[in-house]
Amino acid sequence: VEFIPVLEDSGLIIPVGKWILKNALAMCRECQQIRPDFKISVNVSYIQILKSQILEEIIRSIEDADVQPESVITELTESGHVENNVVIQELWDKLKEYGVYIALDDFGTGYSSLNHIRELPIDVIKIDRCFVVDIGKDDYSEVFVKMVSELADTIGVRMCVEGVEKGEQLDKLRQMKVQYIQGFYFN
Repeated sequence: VEFIPVLEDSGLIIPVGKWILKNALAMCRECQQIRPDFKISVNVSYIQILKSQILEEIIRSIEDADVQPESVITELTESGHVENNVVIQELWDKLKEYGVYIALDDFGTGYSSLNHIRELPIDVIKIDRCFVVDIGKDDYSEVFVKMVSELADTIGVRMCVEGVEKGEQLDKLRQMKVQYIQGFYFN
């Protein structure tokens, strides 16, 4: 929340993002020695998309790490996508052609639009943790997560809910048949 905006504002997100990508994919390869179906998610900043050769960097990193493109999930926050639809669309189309999975991160926090899901080749919708915090206490959060889960299931897109920190949250999400769950509860 604080670290990434500083990197984006300073332009350091480009070299740091390149370093993260290289090291994440090297780690992916190591993990695949134990679990061959292991996949790794890497967040991509809209600054990287606009001001670097991110497509070439992703492809080069995949090849250097000797992992399959299907082992990589690129994540872009919803707010970063809204501002640059054409550029993002082109990048994501090329990544999909190469075999990389695409995730729309922090869904529900920015300028949410169901049109994003329709227009972009999204494989995974990641529901922001702000909707999980009050699951079981707040009807809106629960209804929102359930609605997006049902939509994702209907259109054949996977869904991941971020920010699960308590067993009660996990139980509610399992009742909703959420496919993927992420959070500190699993540490």
